[in-house]
Amino acid sequence: MAAYLVGHITVKDSGIWQKYLVGVKESLSPFDARIVFRGQMAGVLAGKHEHDLIVVIEFPDQSTLDTWYNSEKYQSLIPIRDKAADVVIITYKT
Repeated sequence: MAAYLVGHITVKDSGIWQKYLVGVKESLSPFDARIVFRGQMAGVLAGKHEHDLIVVIEFPDQSTLDTWYNSEKYQSLIPIRDKAADVVIITYKT
């Protein structure tokens, strides 16, 4: 059953953010994950939403997603991520 990571993002430092994105791409390859899309918010139709960017990443299952998130490679990227952006990360499974 596929699992999805959804990240809602507000970038604070675009230079550092680009370094983080390169690291994330490298970290995903051993986990058979794929970036479904990245996008910029066009508008809010109902409610409130404070972030302007989104990413959706598909993993084979929740266990693989969790293993990636807790991997040494991704964990090493978290301080860079937190310096570069305000992020909310949510997971969903089908």
